[in-house]
Amino acid sequence: MLLKGLKVVEFASYIAAPGAAGILGDWGAEVIKVERPGGDSMRHVFGDAKNDLAGNPTFDMDNRGKRAMVLDISRPEGRDALAKLAATADVFITNVRPASLKKQGLDEASLRAANPRLIYTVVTGYGLEGPDAAKPGFDVTAFWARAGVANMMAPKGTEPFMLRTGQGDHTTALATVAATLAALYEREQTGVGRLVQTSLVATGVYTVGSDLAVQLKFGRLASNKHRSAPFDPLGNFYRSADDRWFVINSRGGASDWPQTAAAMGRPELVDDPRFAKGRDRKANTAELVAEFDKAFNAMSFEEIARRLDEADLVWAPVQTPAEVAADPQIRASGALVDVEDGQGGTYPSPNAPAQFPGASATTRPRSPRLGEHTREVLAELGYGEAEITAMIETGAAA
Repeated sequence: MLLKGLKVVEFASYIAAPGAAGILGDWGAEVIKVERPGGDSMRHVFGDAKNDLAGNPTFDMDNRGKRAMVLDISRPEGRDALAKLAATADVFITNVRPASLKKQGLDEASLRAANPRLIYTVVTGYGLEGPDAAKPGFDVTAFWARAGVANMMAPKGTEPFMLRTGQGDHTTALATVAATLAALYEREQTGVGRLVQTSLVATGVYTVGSDLAVQLKFGRLASNKHRSAPFDPLGNFYRSADDRWFVINSRGGASDWPQTAAAMGRPELVDDPRFAKGRDRKANTAELVAEFDKAFNAMSFEEIARRLDEADLVWAPVQTPAEVAADPQIRASGALVDVEDGQGGTYPSPNAPAQFPGASATTRPRSPRLGEHTREVLAELGYGEAEITAMIETGAAA
């Protein structure tokens, strides 16, 4: 495993920061998850569901393979134990508000004074500076809404809609992993750690950066278009006769136009004066979409797939989550990893989107139970059995 020997202490909850620590763990790091009494809120995401679902795959995805302990940092013994743990770590990842950590003596300056090589990674909603730096933020507020992502995704004239669970969080987790590894590389040159910070809002801005760069440069930006009036009919969603949706995406310019017309069974459209040149197709977008709809609506999905593949066009089916789970290419790409279920079996879970042939894990341990390793980790820090028992009895640990 690539990161074997790297020790990560995670003092965080929800998804973005635990997700980043989880990826580091998938890549070989030792990750110790420190939770407050009651545990990470994501442990209880299915707690009130009135159904027969067993397990918590949302929590498990970001926390598999970690060791878990509970410390109450409002108590001196719990706070001191977390500080001692951070003193042994390479990376400390948190999404607890900086003001709260500073009050407890767990801020970057304090922990790095005891451990100058420490990479102190902070994940926030809005960054560490500015008038709203102290505001709480989730992915739907900071990443989706405030960064402009929701507005850019919704076609003009439609109402905004919610994003799916953890979409902005997991994108931020990837940014956090990259930033943390960059800081670790710097430490190899200097011998000294540093503060690293990522935010949901900055990640959101980056993900729509190709469009937002136009707004920043020219002061205006075209809105997202409805399917009936796309920017380019060669980059649009269409439906087959058997009610399967798919998307085609032109490589740009007119290079794919003849092949696309032939694949849809309408090669004569290439010479149609309404569609002969790019500007003509743009001027008559609605008419060309109607021609595409008429042609593709008359073919089965299997026939469309064959034609598009034979023409070497860029396209993909619009898959349901169930279809994604059954898609052999998803598994072959390394997008899934098997996780131990604690009962001798395994189940598939989303994998971090990078592979290291010959070094990637094919199976990961289950996620830890709340406080499962508290005694074990405290003993490794030098606490005696009586001290550990006393901390648990007073509630400083659990």
